[in-house]
Amino acid sequence: MDNIKLMISRFHAFDQMYSYEKRLQTFSDWPFREDCLCTPEQMAKAGFVHCPSENEPDVACCFFCLRELEGWEPQDDPRAEHIKRTPNCPFLLMQKDHSEMTLADYLHLSKERLSLFITKLSHMRMAHFRDSVDTAKKNIQKM
Repeated sequence: MDNIKLMISRFHAFDQMYSYEKRLQTFSDWPFREDCLCTPEQMAKAGFVHCPSENEPDVACCFFCLRELEGWEPQDDPRAEHIKRTPNCPFLLMQKDHSEMTLADYLHLSKERLSLFITKLSHMRMAHFRDSVDTAKKNIQKM
């Protein structure tokens, strides 16, 4: 359930992250700076927000599709890594910069973002329910 709460929290917090500048600001403690492909600028351009944890200082999450990636290496290309794991992320497929978006573009993307979130949340809740059912079955069989 903690993963579900985290995803819901990120969905709401990332609502303001359509802006490249806002995403870039989250990378103030990013461990990769120079002589790397995964610089803060490239990470933000690929839609990522820096979400470090105590154990993982290089966790980045797409503000749009909520794909979380960690274990970055200096030669990793953020856009290529994002596309490899989420080829249909509407943010990546968008051919416009945030500053060029119309209201219709924003509304369309907002609808897509909400749809992705609901789908992902539903899958997580179904997996949690399946785990609960499996645990209950095992407990009943032990009786």
